[in-house]
Amino acid sequence: MNAAEPARPLPAAVPTPAVPTPAAPRLDVSPLTGRTGIRAAGEVSLPTRGIWERALERAVREGEDVYYLELSALTFVDVAGAGALADAARNLGGRRRLVLDRPPDAMPRILDLLWPGLPGIEVWTS
Repeated sequence: MNAAEPARPLPAAVPTPAVPTPAAPRLDVSPLTGRTGIRAAGEVSLPTRGIWERALERAVREGEDVYYLELSALTFVDVAGAGALADAARNLGGRRRLVLDRPPDAMPRILDLLWPGLPGIEVWTS
């Protein structure tokens, strides 16, 4: 007769390293103090485009001659976000302008490439 083989212990489970889930893109917009405009932080992309477009619509609607967009905390702006900015500038009319205060490096290049000579936008880099 064959004796039953003793039960073999199961191998210890090897822990699988946790794979972080990418965070959803964010765009935080807040009013500036001391001048008319907004501060934008985060990224402008498909998931945040509505926030960006509403902020730009407000800039056009407020009717100030100069409206500041403090953009030093933006990490990314897609081409559609740059296009929304170009549309807002075209809707200003007259002598009004949007001042881009320290935008991401690519933003002025995208604007110059796709919308050369666009009136209504002034870029401050420092």
